[in-house]
Amino acid sequence: MADGVLYATAGYRRAVVAIDPGTGETLWMYRLDEGDRSAPRRNSGRGVAYWDPPGEGDGPRIFVVSPGFQLVALDAATGIPVDGFGDAGVVELRRGLGRELDLVAAPIGSSSPPIVVGDVVVVGSALPSGSAPRTLDMPPGHVRGYDAATGELLWTFHTIPRAGEFGNDTWEDRSWENAGNVAVWTALSADPELGHVYLPVELGTGDYYGGHRPGDNLFSQSLVALDASTGERVWHFQTVHHGIWDYDLPAAPVVADLVVDGREIPAVAQITKQTFTFVFDRRTGEPVWPIEELPVPQTDVPGERTAPTQPFPTRPPPYDRQGVDPDELIDFTPELRAEALDIVARLRVGPLYTPPSVLVEGGTQGTLMVPGMLGGANWPGGAFDPETGILYVQSATDPSVVGVAPAPEISEMDYILSPGRLRLTEGGGPRGLPLFKPPWGRITAIDLNAGELVWQVPNGDAPDYVKNHPALEGVDVGRTGRPDRGGMLATSTLLFAGEGGGMYAGYESGGNRFRAHDKATGEIVAEIELPANQTGLPMTYMHEGRQFIVLAVGARGHPGELVALALPRF
Repeated sequence: MADGVLYATAGYRRAVVAIDPGTGETLWMYRLDEGDRSAPRRNSGRGVAYWDPPGEGDGPRIFVVSPGFQLVALDAATGIPVDGFGDAGVVELRRGLGRELDLVAAPIGSSSPPIVVGDVVVVGSALPSGSAPRTLDMPPGHVRGYDAATGELLWTFHTIPRAGEFGNDTWEDRSWENAGNVAVWTALSADPELGHVYLPVELGTGDYYGGHRPGDNLFSQSLVALDASTGERVWHFQTVHHGIWDYDLPAAPVVADLVVDGREIPAVAQITKQTFTFVFDRRTGEPVWPIEELPVPQTDVPGERTAPTQPFPTRPPPYDRQGVDPDELIDFTPELRAEALDIVARLRVGPLYTPPSVLVEGGTQGTLMVPGMLGGANWPGGAFDPETGILYVQSATDPSVVGVAPAPEISEMDYILSPGRLRLTEGGGPRGLPLFKPPWGRITAIDLNAGELVWQVPNGDAPDYVKNHPALEGVDVGRTGRPDRGGMLATSTLLFAGEGGGMYAGYESGGNRFRAHDKATGEIVAEIELPANQTGLPMTYMHEGRQFIVLAVGARGHPGELVALALPRF
């Protein structure tokens, strides 16, 4: 909401809408006709960016990145493209990446909004899933800054460093020349006073095999701070060296002012798929608590070379399961536990960062990865309470089996995620039930001032398919939580959390419940039904003296819509 108007994106064609915040009336709508342009990672775009130019002259602008990867500037009052910005209000983003790309068919787009820092619009990108890339020569995901007034390209930060640039030597055998991805597909964050923009970067091509990109591969899976006016790197921290687990940084970094051991620290906290929370001084990148490089299991995939160590934060503790412990397998009945052990016996198991394995006929059918390829946490991110210093995170126990194999009919890579790997049942474990004990989804409160977990609660009741399963007749499974991708909202009095579901969520996750939790304990204070599953982050605003909460909902067979909740008038 800005200047008394709500702005949102809607639908797979990413229409931009301006909405009256009191009545829901549509004030204007804009949609770019992109013809046959490809749109990888097609979604609603997760919102827009807003810019109010300083001084007299032009009014506020709305920025959106189209599904086909064009940056559009709109007059915030009318929705009309801004003359003088790019070409009739549109900037072509498939140019200027250092490689010649097909403007119609190039497999690069965007799945999140840009961010405006000062007078610079910073744009990330998104590419197709890297589980089985058709080719090694994917576009690079370089991050760029554009003049918010004119659309002129001001700078490009090479997420895959070129010759002579810092980090280039981490791409051995000149693999930087054709390596792709290393994009920022999730939302960015910024500190406008410092003038920094914080980039949560994904890994390079491909997700589970890095034999074609030997080395640690900066700035893959790194948190990078840039000077937003120049694009120059201020600091970085790589959270996964030479990633082969699809553990992209999945969510916007949290800008937080902390007091740690009596010291005031302007911090930035990055949650991860692998359930770590990395916390840094956002000015310098200095870790708030020590981060240890610890030995991890090594690969036996031909041509692959894994990093000998990975970074482990000493604080805060992980907020969900890491690695496979047989004691954690489902045990509602002896029979179910025996079947779970049988499933695990066909897989390679071990601690966090156990590498993917080659499929062996009659032998190992892949590596059981926990957290799985979707995390842990994912794009909804965390909700921070600036008054208490507590970060709230919603996470899931949602394992994946990762087995790699050559597939020349699919990809020119030596190995890709094999379609022939062992497939877990829909629920993940025996007879379609989850493979692990509950909770399968949880909400965790993390005190960022102390680096400690304050409380954890399951984020919902047991799914109906579990409660009604014939193998559990007479068994009280309790409140289990669900492997959700819902989003949360922290206010001065309550924590709000909905049930997610849909894309990128675990089997039978989600639902239509929206809950208010006690921030200090996690106890449910109130619960209401929504028309469908929550599909976007809730947000709150005041309008004419009344507080509103607005969130997006949708489900299979139910149209996407915004739902507004409001406190009674007094």
